[in-house]
Amino acid sequence: MRSLAAKLTLALLFVGLTGTLLVALFADRLVQREFNRFVGDRDFQAVTTALTDFYAEQDSWDGVGRIMRDDSPLMFNSTRLIVVDLAGAVVFDIDTSNIGAHYLPGSDDVVLPLASDGQTIGTAYVLPPIARPESRSARLPPEALFRRNARIATIFSALIAAVISLTLGVALARPLVRPVRELTVATQAVADGEFGQQVQVRSHDEFGELATSFNRMSADLARARQARQQMTADIAHDLRTPLTILRGYTEGLKGGELEGNDALYRIMYDEVLHLQHLVDDLRTLSLADTRALTLNRRPVDPRALLERTGLAYIHQAQQQGVDLRIDAADDLPSILVDTERMAQALANLTNNALHHTARGQVVLGAQRAGSQVVLSVGDTGEGIDKEDLPHIFDRFYRADSSRQGRGDGSTGLGLAIAKAIVEAHGGTIAVASVRGQGTHFSVVLPVSAEPAGQLDSG
Repeated sequence: MRSLAAKLTLALLFVGLTGTLLVALFADRLVQREFNRFVGDRDFQAVTTALTDFYAEQDSWDGVGRIMRDDSPLMFNSTRLIVVDLAGAVVFDIDTSNIGAHYLPGSDDVVLPLASDGQTIGTAYVLPPIARPESRSARLPPEALFRRNARIATIFSALIAAVISLTLGVALARPLVRPVRELTVATQAVADGEFGQQVQVRSHDEFGELATSFNRMSADLARARQARQQMTADIAHDLRTPLTILRGYTEGLKGGELEGNDALYRIMYDEVLHLQHLVDDLRTLSLADTRALTLNRRPVDPRALLERTGLAYIHQAQQQGVDLRIDAADDLPSILVDTERMAQALANLTNNALHHTARGQVVLGAQRAGSQVVLSVGDTGEGIDKEDLPHIFDRFYRADSSRQGRGDGSTGLGLAIAKAIVEAHGGTIAVASVRGQGTHFSVVLPVSAEPAGQLDSG
């Protein structure tokens, strides 16, 4: 049985039947016990009254069998009655061979003392039943008929409960299984490469949470595939340009159409450097993706880290007419980072700020925020459009045509690498920007418990 609906139906049927049978058995036993008690009390009282009245009229037990004949309502239908006189001699028994014999009561006998005018006149004993003579009527007594009908009603009720349980099981299993079936179909489609599949969220329970998680996963897979395809195209584009340039120059040199000179060699060298930077950046991202990025962490003064970055870019800033300055206190707590990796992340952010700031200002800042230190790179440049902000850390993403060029040697991976390095340190990076007013990057890192050491100027 592989169908979940069938399994749920049988489970509900089993639970329903088990509960019904337990209730039916309990009810049957309770009804039988209480009915037997009621009938017994009634019959015992009737027999006691009839026997004492008979003795009071006759002043003896002679002829007592007349009131105890088979069709008398005083006869027990499921037990045996024996009446003895004061001497213990049997004066009545359905087994007439015992009349006159001395009776020794058994441990299971119900004893009914018989008294008249305050004087004991005998004893009646109610015993377990014995076989009746063949001449007795085959008609079921009312008590037995009641018991039989009660059991039939119990069995019939159990059968009705089984049918109801089966019907409810089928009715309840279908809506429970429907979301699972839809998820199965959608999952198979995703397994076949059809990313982006979505299923309807029908409830707010565990099935709803599962459907929501699947939809999010499927959408993420679709975006990841699209990003991978886009990245592959971008890598091919970034490789094609320098390779085309190098091929043209080498073919010209080989065919004698060009003569080697310093300017030509410099162009070729720059293209080789660009290829090297692209390969290095891709390797860094690959290591970060697989959590294999090696980090040699040590306590570092945040201000010293910013000063190192500022020193590396002060000349470029001056050439562009950009005011590059540092805004950080001297008593900031140290941060535990890989100096070279974090310097690379800050360098990428600073280079990006300078690239998009014309004769403005770039500020490298640091401040404490509780148990964290916030490093920042802000500029007064062109800013980023609101719709581009969610994708600014995507690989090869360029917000507008002004970023398509690579005159600064950019590979289009700088911000993605900065994000990967920061997250590898257990930190977070965020960006805020207003078009035409500037951009502000924030890097949040935990405070180190150790004091900062000396930082190389690098």
